[in-house]
This record gives sequence, structure tokens and C-alpha cells, in this order.
Amino acid sequence: MSPVVTRFAPSPTGFLHIGGARTALFNWLYARNQGGTFLLRIEDTDRERSTREATEAILESMKWLGLSWDGEPIFQSQRFEIYNRYIDQLLEKGQAYYCSCSPEQVEAMREKARAEGRKPKYDGNCREKTVTPGPGVVVRLKAPLHGKTLYQDVVKGPVAVDNAELDDLILRRSDGSPTYNLAVVVDDHEMAVTHVIRGDDHVANTPRQVLLYQAFGWDLPAFGHVPMILGPDKQKLSKRHGALSVMEYEKMGYLPEAMVNYLARLGWSHGDQEIFSRQELTQAFSPENLGRSAAVFDTQKLDWLNAHYIKEASPATLAGLLAPRLADLGFPDLDPKVLEAIVPLYQTRSKTLAEMAQACTFFLIPAAALEYDQEAMAKFLTPEARAHLQALRQGLAGLADFKATALEGLLNTYLEKAGIKFKIIAQPLRVAVTGKTASPGLHETLEVLGQEESLARLDRALAL
Repeated sequence: MSPVVTRFAPSPTGFLHIGGARTALFNWLYARNQGGTFLLRIEDTDRERSTREATEAILESMKWLGLSWDGEPIFQSQRFEIYNRYIDQLLEKGQAYYCSCSPEQVEAMREKARAEGRKPKYDGNCREKTVTPGPGVVVRLKAPLHGKTLYQDVVKGPVAVDNAELDDLILRRSDGSPTYNLAVVVDDHEMAVTHVIRGDDHVANTPRQVLLYQAFGWDLPAFGHVPMILGPDKQKLSKRHGALSVMEYEKMGYLPEAMVNYLARLGWSHGDQEIFSRQELTQAFSPENLGRSAAVFDTQKLDWLNAHYIKEASPATLAGLLAPRLADLGFPDLDPKVLEAIVPLYQTRSKTLAEMAQACTFFLIPAAALEYDQEAMAKFLTPEARAHLQALRQGLAGLADFKATALEGLLNTYLEKAGIKFKIIAQPLRVAVTGKTASPGLHETLEVLGQEESLARLDRALAL
């Protein structure tokens, strides 16, 4: 049995989106599971729509997801001579022919077939004619007219298509460029691809590609067509459902580990397990466990997974990921140790890194620049509360150990002496040092702010 070789073959006409990323992941997982090879092919034969920027964006997305490919990427735009050489082989064998029918003539054939209740397709007008190369001439495959084209789909099971439903597809356009189906088959053969896992929007192409394999006398790869991803309303996934480019999710603060875990479970199952490390996914993945029904994209589930991975990550790792986000918010060149102290306060509270970055900015603002919620000030900094804060300030100033445990002890002692409950001072103190009513634990917040900054904020709040 030959070693497993899979491939991902995006067209660089736009960014890499969720559906394409899932396809890449499934191929990557199977290759790694089998100790095989995962190849990357850029299908840039559409010269007008393919861009270098889109290619770079696709590569960036795959690197972010950790989907490393083997060898150098292959670009179809650099292989036209190879494709045409194979087309010439089919012409020599009599399995392809020149066709001079214009697009208008072909459309008239299809229209006539529709009117007669037949399959709209090219009617083989030039099939037995002697047409020579020239302007407006294409090359077509001489496909079988009878019988069925059969293949075994790893996901859908056995597939049979009547050859009468297929037409003689164009292999070479009138401008000399190869068509998609021809290029794909030649590339997959030359790259020794053994398994083609792709979206079921390619199902209609597969019988045509099977005919090409047969015409060349090549062995078929194993095909597996994965159902599309739907939105929560069971409609085709769109931007309103979350059909964004992969790197948009990075900008929104999702971790690649969460994205990979989530994409793997969109249409693949392994018992009831939901959370997988990359190693677990690699060990467990098999195309046989790919589902036959469409998967539903659920942002809430992605948020849940991302929150899990944030919780499990090391503070140092998250601090490194937070730094550029906070720089974008106006806090460049932050001390990594400061961020590492802040991160644990939010690891159990944040669904995304963007949410964490926004929430923790109050730690990084000097007392003089801290903005106070005026409604919270009016509600909680009452004359009674201010008297307590002034007394607490003295205790905080004299505290030699400004750690959370010592701060908790100081506050508890004060509550006991004053004969009041914690809620009497909790919100006033929180508003005074953070400017708002919501923050991580008060003792931990004070510790991270430090004694000098905490006192400065108390003084400013009391002055206000």
C-alpha cells in the first residue's frame, strides 16, 4: 500500500474562509495520522482574479492554524506547459479532439436540449470531425457515451453517474490555457495524491475527473466529499453567521488551538469527546468518521472552546499574545511581567483575547488619566463610603506586604472593627481604584495595581 498523500488546493481569489480551513485541516490530520505527506497547491490559473495578496493571506492563515505543509507550495500558473503536454497525449491517443464550436453555438445546443427535456450539454458536434488547431478552437475529452462512471466516496459511499449525463468537457481553452478539471487531475497524479478530501461543492466535478483518470490509464485516488457548513438557521453560511476569513478570527481574539479544535468537530466525530489537543486529533482522525450531513456553525460553541483554551494557557503565553493587542489600544512597550500578573485575573472570565485586552486596560492607565463612571461615583462614593475609604487609605499606606492575602486580612480587620459588611466598602473601593463597578477580585486587583498606584487612585477618587 502506497504512503498516504493528501493535498489542499485553494484558489487565491480571496481570503481563506472557514470552509476552506476545515478542508485543509482534514487533509492535514489524515496525512499526519498516517505518517504521510500533506502538500499545498495554489490553483492560480484564473489570472484575472488570482492575486499575490490572496496567496500570502492563505499561507498566513495556514501558518496561524499550525497546518504545516511538506515541501514547497506548487503553483498551477507555472505548470501550463506540463498540462498541455498531457492534453497532447490524449489527442495522440484519440481520446481528445479539437472543437471549433463557438460559445454561442454551444449555448444553442444546451437551449435546444432544455426545450426537449434533455440534459443541457454540448452535443458532440465536432466529435467525429477533422478540426485543426486555430483561433477559437478548443480541445475536448472524448468521453464515453454509454454506461456509468463509478467511484467510491469515503464520505458518501458508492457513487454512480450515467455517462449520458456528462458531456465532452473542454480540456484546453481557445487561448491555450488548461481547464480546472484537467489541471487538477494532472497535478494530483504527478503529486502522487492518494486521498482527495474536499467540499461537496466539488461533487459535480468528480465524475469528469474520474473519466480523465481513466483516459490517462491512471489509478484513482480515494475521494471524500465533506458536506457544507450551515449557519444556525440551517441556511448557507454567510458573514452574518460567522463566515469570515480565518485571520478575522485571529483579530477577534480566538486562539488557533480553539479554532483547530472547533473546525475538526464541524463534521467529524469521535464519540462524545468535544475537546481535543492537536495530538489527540492527529491520533484519532479518520475520514471514515466524517459526517454525511451538513455541520452547523455555532459561535457560542466556538466561544466556549476558546474560553477553555484561554483558561488552560500559561500566563506568559497569553501575555505575549495580549501585548500587540494592547499596543493597538495605545499601550505599547509594556513590561511582560506586568501582563503576566494581569492575565490570571481574566483567564476564567474571558471568551476572547480581544475581550481580555479591552477589560484590563484600566490597570495600565496612570491615576491621573483614569476615567470614572460618573453614575457609579454618584451611587457608591457617598459621604459614608468616603469616610470608610479615607480610613482604609491609612491602613493600605501602612501595609508592608501588599499581597492579596495581606490585603484581605487588612480589609477583614477593618470590617470587624467598623462593624460593617464587606458590601459597604467593596463597590466604593472598586470604583475608586478602577473607575467602574466590574473588575476581577478586589484583593487581587489591588495587588496587581501595587501600593503606590492604588493609593494614588484612592486620593484622586476622594478629591473628586
